[in-house]
Amino acid sequence: MSAPVLLLASASPARLATLRSAGLDPQVAVSDVDEPAVLARAAAAAEAAGSGPVPAADQVLLLARAKAEDVRGRAPTVDGTAPTVTVGCDSMLEMTAADGERAVVGKPADVAEATARWRSMRGRSGILHTGHWLIRADGATAAATSSTTVHFADVTDGEIEAYVATGEPLRVAGAFTVDGLGGPFVRGIEGDHHGVVGLSLPLLRELLGDLGLAITDFWRER
Repeated sequence: MSAPVLLLASASPARLATLRSAGLDPQVAVSDVDEPAVLARAAAAAEAAGSGPVPAADQVLLLARAKAEDVRGRAPTVDGTAPTVTVGCDSMLEMTAADGERAVVGKPADVAEATARWRSMRGRSGILHTGHWLIRADGATAAATSSTTVHFADVTDGEIEAYVATGEPLRVAGAFTVDGLGGPFVRGIEGDHHGVVGLSLPLLRELLGDLGLAITDFWRER
């Protein structure tokens, strides 16, 4: 019997590094999903149903599903065999304003947006949501969202400008990292730090278990 194969539907170096650090050696395929279109359809459906805005925890799950399904439809094979399980992920940061209004953000569009976002985030806390959608080779699915509270340091304007100038905030959801240059600007988290990086290992283990798979079976030979 061939060894199980995990296919990661993501271009994120951080997600790939997280899996590799946990002993997995996944294949990688990047989806062609139009994310704004997916969210627009979901918002329109919610409005038509009179159910209000789509919660952030559900938005990331919708995008994770779209990515996994897109990649699975054109999945590479190993010796002619489809991957054992395809994993799609997506992350967004949810911030609450002083008036109670909630804003959900992904990657900033440009330097100006990243700078403005950090000025509004500093000294405050937000929730980083990461959706996980798994599809087994036979089509069975398991899904859930990891939500972790992130406390941001009260950084200076100079620190924000220097950080944004590195380009890192433009490449990641929420405009920050905990495993890179942004680490010093995060003073604490409540929850799974892997989820903040972009893929929750404990949640992945649970979802694989729901599909009758063990994460230990995916460990590469050492």
